[in-house]
Amino acid sequence: MNAYLKQYREGTCGVLEFGNPAGNSLPSPLLNEFKTHLIALDKNPKVRVIIIQSHGMRAFCGGASLVEMKTLKTLKEATKFFMGIADLINTIRSLSKFVVARVQGKVVGGGVGLVAACDYVVAHSKAEIKLSELSIGIGPYVIEPVVSRKIGITAFSQLSLDAHIWKSAEWALEKGLYTSVCSSGDDLNQTVKFHAERLASYPEKAVKTLRKLHWKQTDHWDILLAKNAEITAELALESTTQNILKTL
Repeated sequence: MNAYLKQYREGTCGVLEFGNPAGNSLPSPLLNEFKTHLIALDKNPKVRVIIIQSHGMRAFCGGASLVEMKTLKTLKEATKFFMGIADLINTIRSLSKFVVARVQGKVVGGGVGLVAACDYVVAHSKAEIKLSELSIGIGPYVIEPVVSRKIGITAFSQLSLDAHIWKSAEWALEKGLYTSVCSSGDDLNQTVKFHAERLASYPEKAVKTLRKLHWKQTDHWDILLAKNAEITAELALESTTQNILKTL
């Protein structure tokens, strides 16, 4: 299987599914497609809610592509690479429809930022999370604003410092990253369907207005996340980080 992204509609729900044999990580081409498809679903009058899901029953998202990160040579290249996640977060932030995440497995790094940007997150009990950035010599700068917004600064600090430790789905539920946790695949699918259809039933203008309220005081994120992408890029090019990446 090659990395892919596809969208389809189930009733009033627009489903956006991505996949990558490398732990469902997100290389730059996939991130660019992601933004294009999200905007298309947001503009589709037949779609009232967007569901984001990934392939298979293993990892939900491995974050930015480590394979691609190893190829970065210049600050310009590296900044553009980390802007992929920044642009994805800002795209979700700008949508007019609620976004539901179906999280069936582990989530790492930038994937945690993707989940935090969604309005409603239904996860499997095996969906552990980890911010591993510090362990490779960088930090979760790009996703910090969206993760801290969801779980608070204290929980984000703990997550970023425990770069080698998986946090349980129950931890993520307690901190507010997940909205609900399910014990089986069938339960996960049914719960996602129930909440997506419920959110899709609400009046369109009320949804759009409430979403703006939820994202208040984030208008500066276009500039903030770009600055954070450059900070991450500089760290990624450090010799220490490059040496760590060679071992992965």
